[in-house]
Amino acid sequence: MLTLYDAPRCPYCARARIALAEKGLEYEVIEIDLSDRPRWIYEKNPTGRVPVIEEDAWLLPESSVILEYLEERYPEPALLPPDPADRALARVWIFRHDDFTKPYYALRREEEGAAEKFDEQLAKLEDALSRQAWLTGAEYGLADIAYVPWVLRARDMLGVSLDGFPAVRDWLARLEERPAVAREVETVAAL
Repeated sequence: MLTLYDAPRCPYCARARIALAEKGLEYEVIEIDLSDRPRWIYEKNPTGRVPVIEEDAWLLPESSVILEYLEERYPEPALLPPDPADRALARVWIFRHDDFTKPYYALRREEEGAAEKFDEQLAKLEDALSRQAWLTGAEYGLADIAYVPWVLRARDMLGVSLDGFPAVRDWLARLEERPAVAREVETVAAL
C-alpha cells in the first residue's frame, strides 16, 4: 500500500495527489502540518519537506521524482507521451518549473515587481498553449500536472487574472474537467 505524506496547502503535494488519482491508485494519507512539522518527518525526508511517498518501507521525496516514479512503476494510464522526443519535452517543462515557481512565491510574499515577473511566466505558458492543447502537445500528462497546482492557487488564492492569457485560461478549464484536477480545485477552495 502506498502512503503519501501530504499537506493540502502544498502545491508540490498537489502534484502527487493529482498523479495518484490519474493513475487510479489507492493510498493512505498522513497529513503534515507545515506550520508545526513533526520531528519524525525528518526521518522520512531529511529536509522535512513533503510530499513523500512510502511504499513497502521504501521512501521517495521530491514531487518531480515522485511523478516519474509513479509513471514508471504504474505505467497505465500513461502520463508521458509515447514518443521519446515528446517525453523529453515534458521533462524539460518539469525541469524548468522553478522559473515559474520563483515569481509565484515572490507574488505570495508581495515582493515588488513579482506580479510582472509572474505574468512573464504565464506568457511563456500562453505561448506554448496557443500552439497546442497541452504543454507537451496533443496529450495531457505530467508536464500539465507539474504546473496546474500553482496556476490554480495563483488564480483562486492570489487573485491573478487569466483574462490576458486566454490559452492558459482554456487549458485550465480543460484541466478542471478532469476529476483529479477538479478535486484539487475543491482542496484549494477549502484552504
